Amino acid sequence: MTKNFDESFEITLGIEEELFLVDPKTRNLLIKPDEGIFEACRKNKGPHKIVREFIRSQIETGTRVCGSVAELRAALIETRRIVIDAASRYGVAVIAASTHPSSHWRDLEITPGERYERFAVTFQEGVRRFVIGGMHIHAGFGDAEQRIRVMTALRRYLPLLHALSTSSPFNGGYDTGFKSYRLSLVGGIPRTGMPGPLQSRAEYDRLVAQYQHMKFIENGSELWWDIRPSHAYPTIELRITDICPRVEDAVCVAALYACLIRWLARQDTARALPPEPLTEIIAEDRWLAQRYGIFAFFGDRNSADGRVDILDYLAELLALLADDAKALECEAEISHALNIVREGTGADRQIDLFRECQLEGDDDSEALHRVVDMVIAETQEQVVEAS
Repeated sequence: MTKNFDESFEITLGIEEELFLVDPKTRNLLIKPDEGIFEACRKNKGPHKIVREFIRSQIETGTRVCGSVAELRAALIETRRIVIDAASRYGVAVIAASTHPSSHWRDLEITPGERYERFAVTFQEGVRRFVIGGMHIHAGFGDAEQRIRVMTALRRYLPLLHALSTSSPFNGGYDTGFKSYRLSLVGGIPRTGMPGPLQSRAEYDRLVAQYQHMKFIENGSELWWDIRPSHAYPTIELRITDICPRVEDAVCVAALYACLIRWLARQDTARALPPEPLTEIIAEDRWLAQRYGIFAFFGDRNSADGRVDILDYLAELLALLADDAKALECEAEISHALNIVREGTGADRQIDLFRECQLEGDDDSEALHRVVDMVIAETQEQVVEAS
């Protein structure tokens, strides 16, 4: 007998951001940020989480658990404000982007600590180049079994969510040609990328147990997939996305993620989840999103030429999710995805400004300085407006 979907379906949300601390004069990452910044964040974090990251010039925030997209927006603004205010007391700026446009990994230092030092020894060059930041979106819903089934069904949508978030076109002072070079850097260590299809919690637990038996991992937190069951919380954690410099873009991606979950949970309840595409095909779309961002043409086996424009794909998806967006009260937020595609992501704005500066006569260093200034301004614009 088919169960009926509970229209009071609840979903909780939270966002983690790995932010960079920047010297506003040189525009470079700070090698050794003042300890007072971290102490001020610790004292003022309230219900949120703010901790150190792998690189000393980074700081990671995590919002409180939120019951709606509107709450999530407010919480994200709060966490950014805490870090921006703490940093500004020491003459430091903050950027929300997944790579720093010009700083080089050789100039930076790893945060002291047994876990980070172990990673450095184990992964060597693969992790030394990890001057990257991600945006991780947690969603709590259903039971452990449904979360696994929905996670597997979400895989096909990860390239789209990633394309909407891209913000890492530069690395070490040069244009990489990718809208998200971060994913190339992430791929330098094992247990990253697109997970295979999983159909039950028991199947996932067996996989973790095998990794542990072979002493590859200590626990599930060392499976750094594009999407995974959280080790610490009863959530599914979206990890593929870059950090969005603009708060509104980040909230849009989170809202779209939430709506997809609700829609897939409805299909799961009706035992009508769509058939799984090949992991290899999803991975191909993932690469296209990484390379071209919103200019990607994804694979589409139902079209005559085998490809679909991202704007057409998104418009069709938003129509499919209309009831779920209404139920979650985030219709405006998911509609903003169309604006992102039409106007560009953080990566597009960085590249456009860089090229504009070159046309105006700036050398590469001067152009990259202006790019950093733009990302600083975008990181704080809605935070300042909400103050």
